Amino acid sequence: MPNSADDPHRFEFDLDRGIRTQAVEKLEQSPGLPLQKGVGPSDSGVYALYFKGTLVYIGKASKGTTKSKRTLRSRLNEHVGKISGRKNISLSDMTCRFLTFSSEWWVFAAEFALISHYDPEWNGSGYGSKTPGSGRPGTHRVSRWNEQFPKVQ
Repeated sequence: MPNSADDPHRFEFDLDRGIRTQAVEKLEQSPGLPLQKGVGPSDSGVYALYFKGTLVYIGKASKGTTKSKRTLRSRLNEHVGKISGRKNISLSDMTCRFLTFSSEWWVFAAEFALISHYDPEWNGSGYGSKTPGSGRPGTHRVSRWNEQFPKVQ
């Protein structure tokens, strides 16, 4: 495993500079990779998904704060599964970037900073783990994401 100075995905914030600026700079310098099973390390961090070259989703993986130990690799694998078997999209349309952090706090700060900066189309569309309005009594909502990319029947 390369040390943090050699790892293009590993990042630590400089507290004398703005978090948002640093997170954006470092994410954009991080290598883009095909979204496929097994991509990403078993670490905590943030990730960006790109659909046909456009950043569409920012997410986090925080293995230290949940019982499920959601790592970058497991979260990206979840997205591979969600995209597979959909109309109007394929895994070949998708790439990803990610950053890892030694502190769980930085994961949350970086995710907030990146979402605030990019305002990705799929965040809040029902793509992630929550469909807006889903589960409320009398609501049978279909997310915008599921309308755009329905499951293959």
